[in-house]
Amino acid sequence: MENQKQRQAAYMRRSLLDQGYLDEQFIHLEELQDDTNPNFVEEVVKLFYTDSARFIRNIELALENGPYDFARLDNLMYQFKGSSSSIGARRVKGQCTQFQEYCNARNIEGCNNTFQGVKQEYATLKTKLETYFQMK
Repeated sequence: MENQKQRQAAYMRRSLLDQGYLDEQFIHLEELQDDTNPNFVEEVVKLFYTDSARFIRNIELALENGPYDFARLDNLMYQFKGSSSSIGARRVKGQCTQFQEYCNARNIEGCNNTFQGVKQEYATLKTKLETYFQMK
């Protein structure tokens, strides 16, 4: 039974990589995990969730009403993108980059639309990773 669980988890990880949800950084994190810290990756990802909730809330507040501080929005998204990169959240990171491009163009509509994509990719990844960790 344990062997089957491991195979399912390995298959799911491969799927997350193949579908672009994760990149090689996630594999590097898993390589750092060992018997002395068997939940290392899950703990790092939980910290990512905590940081992400804060970044998302701060960006929502900054987008609520003008005048819009594009430098602040860009900085907040830069931090969120860095946090996403640290766990290998490839699709989230890609949406963050697109958001920053709209900030640089001072395009608030583009920022708002792309931010919805950021939140969607984040929510999807969170659900998938929670399932993945339950399999392990």
